[in-house]
Amino acid sequence: MSGETWVRNRWLHVFFAGTMLLTAVITAVGWSPWPGRWPAYVTVAVLVLAYVAYGHRGYDHTRAAAAFLPLVVVAALVLPAVVPSTAFVQCIVFPLVWVQSERVRSAVLLSIAVGIASGIGLQIASGPDALVSTLLIEGISVVGACAMGVWISSVAGLSEERRQLVEELRATQDSLAEAHRRAGVTSERERLARELHDTVAQNLAGIVMLTERARGDLAADRVDRLDERLTVLEESARAALEESRTLVAAGAAGVAGDGLGAALHRLGERFTRETGITVTVDAADCALDRDTQVVLLRVGQEALANVRAHARAASAHLALHVAADQVHLRITDDGIGFDPSVPTAGHGLRGLRERLALAGGSCTITSDAGRGTVVAVSLPTGCEPRLPAVDVAVAEASR
Repeated sequence: MSGETWVRNRWLHVFFAGTMLLTAVITAVGWSPWPGRWPAYVTVAVLVLAYVAYGHRGYDHTRAAAAFLPLVVVAALVLPAVVPSTAFVQCIVFPLVWVQSERVRSAVLLSIAVGIASGIGLQIASGPDALVSTLLIEGISVVGACAMGVWISSVAGLSEERRQLVEELRATQDSLAEAHRRAGVTSERERLARELHDTVAQNLAGIVMLTERARGDLAADRVDRLDERLTVLEESARAALEESRTLVAAGAAGVAGDGLGAALHRLGERFTRETGITVTVDAADCALDRDTQVVLLRVGQEALANVRAHARAASAHLALHVAADQVHLRITDDGIGFDPSVPTAGHGLRGLRERLALAGGSCTITSDAGRGTVVAVSLPTGCEPRLPAVDVAVAEASR
């Protein structure tokens, strides 16, 4: 018998042991119409030994119950037949029948069998004169046992249903927790992918381009340009290193303590030095929360990265404007343009739109072949505008 089964049924074991002990005492001191009481002693001994050997497993195993319950019915007959007072044994017999029976119907039939057996035993001991009292006592005992058994069985059934519901609820909660964990992992991976693409990857792309230009200058014996190339290379490498450290520290890279306007100016200056494409920036300081500043800086980085990779532009312009409830960033270039309706294979524009969607912003891209590109971004903000008025037509921009 496992420890869990013992703990669950321990009070039944104690109740059985106490009843058997009291029955043995009653057998020894109670009145009996017979000169010898050994059948009662044998019955108690057999019942106890059977319970210890296999009867205690009848609460969980139907085979053990099927072998033990017939002995219980026999004991209900023999004990009252030898010592009428031992009809007290029904106090444990009826609970055993109901607890170890698999079905209510089987328990009812066995309860009737116990009542009949006990009544026969009492009639054997007391004779025909006690027939009415025997029928009354055993009838009440059987009806009471069945009523109590049916009620307890219904309560046990409800408890089992509740236990199953609780287990299903726990399983559902575990599944939801696992789903939330996976969603969190996926979201974090996407966030890191966007951060890496918008920061480290772009810096590394600039380093590769600068290295190619430096190698071209060296091959063409333009040594006077190498110092400037190496300086920009060092700055780009340091920026990539700093952004990598910030990402590892689980922060948002790119916006220093001097704010978004200064970060955009630094971005434009470095881009001009790396690519030779003239970038003008119209962005003053403004009171924006850090998350909004990071999103706008990433948008500017991605837009300029597309200019470097695809636009073949000679110049670009970044304009930041803060209104009462919206902040707008507009990036224009004079490059070859493209068709915005054709899906692109790269991660940049998709990541840009995802980042804006998470921040509650919107993006409009307007472009025509040979007429450049306009990327217009809007984000909600509650800050007070501190920039001079700038003419921007965010949603309607077209060229």
